[in-house]
Amino acid sequence: MRTSVFSNGIIWFGVAISVSEIEAGIEIGSAAARDSLWLPLVLGHLLGGVMLFFVGLIGARVRLNAMETTASTFGKYGSKFFAALNVFQLLAWVAVLNAQGASALSGLNLPISFPMTCVILAVLIAAWVYVGIKRSANVATVVMAALAILLAVLSVKLFGIVPASGAKAAAVLGFWNVFEISIAMPISWLPVISDYTKDAEKPVRATAVSAVAYSLASLWMYFIGIEIAGIGTDNNIAQAILLAGLGIPGIVIVVLSTVTTNFLAANSAGESAKAIYGKLNPKVAGVVVSVLSAVLAISGIMDHYISFLYLIASVFAPMAAVLLVSFFFAKGRSESLGAWLWNFLAWLAGFAVYQVAERLDSVFLGPTLIAVIVSAALAYARVLKFLFLNGHATEKDCAHQ
Repeated sequence: MRTSVFSNGIIWFGVAISVSEIEAGIEIGSAAARDSLWLPLVLGHLLGGVMLFFVGLIGARVRLNAMETTASTFGKYGSKFFAALNVFQLLAWVAVLNAQGASALSGLNLPISFPMTCVILAVLIAAWVYVGIKRSANVATVVMAALAILLAVLSVKLFGIVPASGAKAAAVLGFWNVFEISIAMPISWLPVISDYTKDAEKPVRATAVSAVAYSLASLWMYFIGIEIAGIGTDNNIAQAILLAGLGIPGIVIVVLSTVTTNFLAANSAGESAKAIYGKLNPKVAGVVVSVLSAVLAISGIMDHYISFLYLIASVFAPMAAVLLVSFFFAKGRSESLGAWLWNFLAWLAGFAVYQVAERLDSVFLGPTLIAVIVSAALAYARVLKFLFLNGHATEKDCAHQ
């Protein structure tokens, strides 16, 4: 059964509607001057959205999940390597989102402890994963409509609150720092998007709508976070919701936004587990990830949120760059051990460059773009070398000459 353009848009709109996106906006709003953050914020989401589109288009065209698409670029074992990394990062990602949602709910004065809230959210996510995305499509549409309305109300109320005196942010973050926090979020979903575009009825349109829906909704969440940073609630989402006069609706926003985003991450963890071992049931693996996420969430993983975002970008941005070059430019000339090893080294170079650049203060272009450029250039260098030596013949053809 194929998914429609509309359902893909709904899925990715729901991914962006999350506490984690608002937290990223708060991070920017509390440490950057307002008049200097809009351009890097929009630019980061624009470039991240473009990468999201092209990576998702690969899965939509070859009808494979996100990690399975990497096999032609990095080989069988390279694909399993990235799939394993993806399972671990998605487990941690679900835990981070779970903890953020539970923390926000704790601030709304509910008679439930933080650990119990983490468990409840994990159970809701596991149940949705087990039901499946196709069987819950109508429910997801209703949930997204309700979330959009509630968030629109929250946005209007927040923008109507007079900023607190002394709440003006010190300009700690520069242009490329803001850009990095902005692009990190769409980049974090690169190893996931093909899990959903692979079933799209209309590959190009569905992937485009997915990328646009995510990018616009994510920007919206960032803007809400930036506004919260300026109204004097000590950067607390729960306090901002209460200040806006949204009690029960605020609880609904936090719960639904946490579950809709985490469902996608947990479900994709199951898809990646299947790429490692084909006999695994993706739903069962996704449920296990949901349950384990509660344990990690309770352990305090949320304290490392921004560092975790950077780690995801350092691994999967250069991987995506090599994958894009291999798919769109190599045209089948990567099906050899030599090509797979070179592509892996191209990824490794980008990863290393990111790790170095991230430790420097406000590097020009930012660590993500530098890593993408390095990995893409190295991957493309091999394509150019092959074309120069062999014209348009494939490596297989050359082996027979």
